[in-house]
Amino acid sequence: MTNWLPRPAAWTLRRRLLLAVLSLLALVVTAIAVLSVVTVRGVLMERVDTQLVAAAQRAGDAADRPPGGGEGPPPDGGLAGGVPDFLEIPGQPEDTLGARIVAGEVDRAAVLDQAGTGQPIDAATAAPLLTVPVDGTPVTVDLGPELLDYRVVGVETDSGEVIVTGLSLSGVHDTVERVVLTIAAVAVLGLLLAGVAGTVVVRGALRPLDRVAATAARVTELPLSTGEVTLPHRVPDQDTDPRTEVGQVGAALNRLLDHVVAALQAREANERQVRQFVADASHELRTPLAAIRGYAELTRRVPDPVPPDVQHALARVESETVRMSGLVDDLLLLARLDSAAAGGNGPGLAGTEEVDLSSLLLDAVGDARAAGPDHRWELDLPPEPVVVTGDRDRLHQVVANLLSNARVHTPPGSTVTAALRPVREGGARLVRLSVTDDGPGIPADLLPHVFERFRRADTSRSRVSGSSGLGLAIVDAVVRAHGGQVTATSVPGLTQLTVQLPAVS
Repeated sequence: MTNWLPRPAAWTLRRRLLLAVLSLLALVVTAIAVLSVVTVRGVLMERVDTQLVAAAQRAGDAADRPPGGGEGPPPDGGLAGGVPDFLEIPGQPEDTLGARIVAGEVDRAAVLDQAGTGQPIDAATAAPLLTVPVDGTPVTVDLGPELLDYRVVGVETDSGEVIVTGLSLSGVHDTVERVVLTIAAVAVLGLLLAGVAGTVVVRGALRPLDRVAATAARVTELPLSTGEVTLPHRVPDQDTDPRTEVGQVGAALNRLLDHVVAALQAREANERQVRQFVADASHELRTPLAAIRGYAELTRRVPDPVPPDVQHALARVESETVRMSGLVDDLLLLARLDSAAAGGNGPGLAGTEEVDLSSLLLDAVGDARAAGPDHRWELDLPPEPVVVTGDRDRLHQVVANLLSNARVHTPPGSTVTAALRPVREGGARLVRLSVTDDGPGIPADLLPHVFERFRRADTSRSRVSGSSGLGLAIVDAVVRAHGGQVTATSVPGLTQLTVQLPAVS
């Protein structure tokens, strides 16, 4: 069966408070109702017993008189032998029961009707009267579906006969039933009104907590991971009163947000200093690296013979100088792009112009084919040129890095496909450039971090592949500087890096 009610643990605080209040109120109303019904019934029974004692006294006085005529033996058919002579007397109310028990048998039994005339009852109906005690104590007996409950009292006369007098309890039952129905109706109506009023009261009482929660929700939507250092949202002053529980929560949240802002500002300042240091260090390293490379080349050009081992050492110095110069250039580029993205004064892109990505991708694949002849290179271009606005040199670097990444991390014989397509998403015109290979794929634990700096699949110090771990980080930074995004998907046998850029409108 479908559970259409949520689990109590998933209920809101408003619902739980309202349910708790209504439950307590229902218990109190139930207790009051039971107590009221018991009290009313007790009072009515006392009144009936008082009336019953008076009626029994009148019946006893009438029974002591000489009986009138017309009394004979009981007729056939089991009916009592007529109406007791003490029943039809002045003062007895309607539905008064009178019975005479002789030798353990009901001799006569009748009930007064509305006109005050006794209506005999049969022996089967009157049979429960045989068990009535004769000590004058009122008891309740059930006289069947027609007469129902009666409150009766039995008294033994000097002659050994038992005189039973009774009053109907139908009036008591009707009154109790009306009281029960009235209390139930009032209780239901009261609970409904209490539920409505409680909903309004609880909602009003929890409205400050809703405002605190709304403030927290707005803060969670801020892009803090992208470098946002300002938190404009705070809990209103009216909800920070330390004398209330909600006010304490609101004040604590404001203090927490202040600490977060301070931490973010400190982090941003540290990052700015690191970016400035990297930029300055990269810039300063350019000059000595150029000098080292120049002296190495100059030494190799001297006319005097150079020993083979020295010549090999100079070639290695020159090679490593070129590689380190490239690493310094990459670090300097990243520092400049970071500074521009953070709103600093450093230069970002060198300039913007309309760039034909089709031509650029064609040239880049040609360069990659020359650098990796042991790979199969495929190109998938649309029939019409695809144009974007941006820095041509940086976009060429993006494509070259993607192709180089595919070449370095796939074995010889792998197929690398570069594709370019204009697309539309949500009414915006975009350009989608993808580089796909059928190599072993990117490890699952590395895939979420492929665009982070100094992240490499080969973590050894030897770096057989020669990767510095900055290629894809530069791709991500340059693409974001152009207002686009880059994503990576990979499974064994299929790895795809996709760049999306705004197209020229």
